[in-house]
Amino acid sequence: MMDTPLLLTSFLERVEKYYPEKLIISRTSTDTTHRITYKEYVKRTRKLASTLTKLGMKKGTKVGSFAWNHHRHLEAYFAVPCAGAILHMINIRLSPEHIIYVINHAEDEILLIDGDLLPLFEKAIPYLKTVKHIVVMQDNMDIPPSSFPNIHSYEKLLAESEDTFDFPKDLDENTPAGMCYTSATTGMPKGVVYSHRGIVLHTLALGLADSMGVREQDVLLPIVPMFHANAWGLPFAGVAYGSTQVLPGPAFTPALILDLVEQEKVTLTAGVPTIWLGTAHEQQKNPRDISSLRAVVCGGSASPKGLIKTFEEQFKVPYIVGYGMTETSPIVSLSNYTSAMDDWTAEEKLDIRASQGLTVPLLDTEIVNESGVVPWDGQTMGELRIRGPWIANEYYKDERSADAFKDGWLYTGDIAVVTPEGYIKITDRTKDLIKSGGEWISSVELENALMTHEAIFEAAVIAIPHEKWLERPLACVVLKEGKEVTKEELINYLDGQFAKWWLPDDIVFLSEIPKTSVGKFLKAKLRDELKDYQVNA
Repeated sequence: MMDTPLLLTSFLERVEKYYPEKLIISRTSTDTTHRITYKEYVKRTRKLASTLTKLGMKKGTKVGSFAWNHHRHLEAYFAVPCAGAILHMINIRLSPEHIIYVINHAEDEILLIDGDLLPLFEKAIPYLKTVKHIVVMQDNMDIPPSSFPNIHSYEKLLAESEDTFDFPKDLDENTPAGMCYTSATTGMPKGVVYSHRGIVLHTLALGLADSMGVREQDVLLPIVPMFHANAWGLPFAGVAYGSTQVLPGPAFTPALILDLVEQEKVTLTAGVPTIWLGTAHEQQKNPRDISSLRAVVCGGSASPKGLIKTFEEQFKVPYIVGYGMTETSPIVSLSNYTSAMDDWTAEEKLDIRASQGLTVPLLDTEIVNESGVVPWDGQTMGELRIRGPWIANEYYKDERSADAFKDGWLYTGDIAVVTPEGYIKITDRTKDLIKSGGEWISSVELENALMTHEAIFEAAVIAIPHEKWLERPLACVVLKEGKEVTKEELINYLDGQFAKWWLPDDIVFLSEIPKTSVGKFLKAKLRDELKDYQVNA
């Protein structure tokens, strides 16, 4: 067989050759919707590679992006790695301390920053050690005031650049192409570097029918940010398969998401549960025509069964739960049904849909505990470990690699069970499990049950110290607008679903639950805020 390298340049060449008139629809900070063809997109991508090269980008150079989901960010997704450099997608929701850390740790030399984000970024500038140029991405050629000396207009640079840049043909497929940092709940973020080979294989997996099935006929709407685990690979897949892409830009709302779905006839979209909770609420209040959707993909944290039922039964839209991490590029598994489930009851299918799904081809997953690999009984807990061609094998220049990467596996820190059918079901993070009297209690299962109650909008369960049992569960809930419920009613609601000793000792009503930069519950902050909480007798 021919030994041809797996490179992102092949995606650009393919979309330019076969789908030049397909569209990228991009919303920007001026609330303007840009429509450009893939032919124009590839032309602009070559211009960007050319102008960045003139600014000093070469093979191995780190180029940071600090931006929303839009066409300019998508241009950087290919211009930088196809030239042999590395695109570092910086999470704009990190704390200033963490933003400064990841830029210095990655050793970014050029930064691509959205104009509306530059004021937010100013306070970091004095602490940057390696950055030589900042390029401002916005609709005009203006350069906002800045304390940084070498600052440029993205559009002006492209206007002055030739579009004949030739991407190198001699790149090794293992050449680094991109990098993201984890959104750390403790300690500093950890960097993960993605190779051309890993991204290409991950993209091919996204096109499989039993995965996301991305195809040319799709209209993709990635709500998950492009700075969070490659927007789950959808921007790469959109270019590879020639799909129409709808990029929502900054400050989007549930109403805007639904408007885009209706107006652009979106077929596939992806985001975290908090996005879909808000979108479901908006759709119930002000319905749009969302019949074009063939699926909503959700990941990042567990999806409440009530939310899944709302989409599938009320909106008639399949709701697929996925699992992945920054370290896994990220797709590992998806909760698609198999033919063996055709005759299952609706409730049995809902259990499958709410799981983290079946492992996609080319990856291996196992759940292990002190006794070894756990049986497929849906009950025995252990830590999920993963290996495969788009799974990281270390953190970038970080001694914490030794804790997560062992014996050829990534140890995820997620506690899970595996069903008799082989579906992964995450029950908790290792640090979020509650150990009461020597027995484990899953905070995630309690949260999911609470969020099926008609009055509950969000729920997070944490461990609180207990003199006798060492730890006991405390439930923190946010009510839906206009709804009321008592602690006693919620405890009674859980009673019968779980063993008595699993039931929370108390329930705290909050106006909101703190979240990480990617929308996950920030339980570390909750535990800190409630460390002195005393359960009422």
